Amino acid sequence: MPLKKIKKKEARIGIIGLGYVGLPLAIEFCKAGFSVTGLDTDQEKINLLSQGKSYIKHIPDENIKYLNQGGRFEGNTNHSSISYLDCILICVPTPLSKNREPDMSYIISTAQKMAPHIVKNQLIILESTTYPGTTQEVLLPELEQGSGLKANKDFYLAYSPEREDPNNKEYSIATTPKVIGSDDAKGLELADNLYSAITQKTVLVSSTKVAEATKLTENVFRAVNIALVNELKVIYEKMGIDVWEVIEACSTKPFGFMPFYPGPGLGGHCIPIDPFYLTWKAREHGVTTRFIELAGEINTSMPDYVIQKIVFALNQEGKSLKNSSILLLGLAYKKNIDDTRESVTFKIMELLEEKGAITDYNDPHIPKVKPTRKYKQFVGKKSVPLQKTNQYDCIVVLTDHTSYDFELIVNQSKIIVDTRNACGSIKSNKIIKS
Repeated sequence: MPLKKIKKKEARIGIIGLGYVGLPLAIEFCKAGFSVTGLDTDQEKINLLSQGKSYIKHIPDENIKYLNQGGRFEGNTNHSSISYLDCILICVPTPLSKNREPDMSYIISTAQKMAPHIVKNQLIILESTTYPGTTQEVLLPELEQGSGLKANKDFYLAYSPEREDPNNKEYSIATTPKVIGSDDAKGLELADNLYSAITQKTVLVSSTKVAEATKLTENVFRAVNIALVNELKVIYEKMGIDVWEVIEACSTKPFGFMPFYPGPGLGGHCIPIDPFYLTWKAREHGVTTRFIELAGEINTSMPDYVIQKIVFALNQEGKSLKNSSILLLGLAYKKNIDDTRESVTFKIMELLEEKGAITDYNDPHIPKVKPTRKYKQFVGKKSVPLQKTNQYDCIVVLTDHTSYDFELIVNQSKIIVDTRNACGSIKSNKIIKS
C-alpha cells in the first residue's frame, strides 16, 4: 500500500519540473531518505545535476550533493518512468496568456504525457499556482481520459500550493507550513504523510479548491497592499512627503500595521499573475472583482511612472529621453537572486527602447539574459560592468542587490532614479526618488 511505503520512506517520488519549486523539493525528499526521479524537458538541467552542479544561484552546488548520495536521485526527460513511481508532484509553470488569462498549457501537456503511464494506487499532487477548480476541472479529466483509470478510486489526487520564496534565509520548505487539500479522505491522508516527512507542519483543508484558493488569497493580499503603497507614493510625492519615511514610522506600531513597500512594478512568479487568475475565474461565476482589478491597474501602471521619472531626471540635465544612454541596475525581480520571472526590468527596458533610449543592464547574478516566454528581443543581452557608470546619462535602480555599493555608484554617476529607496541614506542632489 502507498501509505506503508510513504511511512517507511520506501515510496518512489517523482517530481515533474525541476525549476525554482521542483528542485528544492527533490533535494528535501532525497535528504529525507526517499528515492526521487526528476522529470524535466530541459536535458541540460539533468546533465548539470548529474555533475553535482546547480543552475539556480541561491541553491549552492553543496546542496546538490544530497541528490547524488546513495543513488537516490535520477533525472530524465522520459515520462514513461512514471509507471514505477508511487507519488508524483507536478511543479510546472502557470503563466498568463497575452490577454492576461490563465495559460493551462503546461499542466494539460504534462497530464497528457503522464496519463498513459499512470498505474493504480499512485498519489498525484499538483503544486503549480492556479485558480480554484484546476485540479478537478483540468487535471483530473486529462488524467482519467488518458489512463482509463478513475481519480480517487484507482489513483489519488491532491493539491498543495508551493510556498517558495527564493533565497529566504528565515523560512525553508522544512519550516514553512504546507497547505494540503484533496477531494478524497485517502488522498488527503497520503499527501499529509508524504509532506510530513519533509516539513514540520502540515495544514489540511477540506478540498483541492480551498487549497488552490489559499495560495491565490495569500498573493492577492500582497498585490493589493503593494498597490496601496504605490498609490500612496504618488499622492505623498505631490505633497512633498517621503513615503518611505512614512512607512518606517508606521512600522513602529506594534499592532494593526504590516509594512509593504512601493516599487517599479510587480515581479516574480506569483504576485503579478495570481490576482488575474482569480479575476478570470470570478467572471465565470458572474462576479466582478473590482478591488483586485483596481490594484492590478495600479501595479501594472508603475513602469510608466518610472519612465516619467526618468524623463524628469534627464530634463534636469538638459537631455531628452531619445538617444539617451541609460543603465538599469538589477534584472532579477528581487534582490540577491538570479530569478527573472516577470521581472519589471524587462518591461521598463522595452518602454525605454520604444521611446528611442539606448539601454544596458547590470546584474551581478545574471551575466546574460536567458530565453524567456516574453521579451525575446533581449535574449543574449549581457550585463555590463559598473566601472563606467559616469558614461551613462542616467542610472535607474530597479533591484537593490546588497552587493551594490550605492554610495560609490552615486558618486560616479550623473543622475540616478531610485525606485527601491536604495539610496535613501545618501545625501545627494543627483538622486531622484521614484
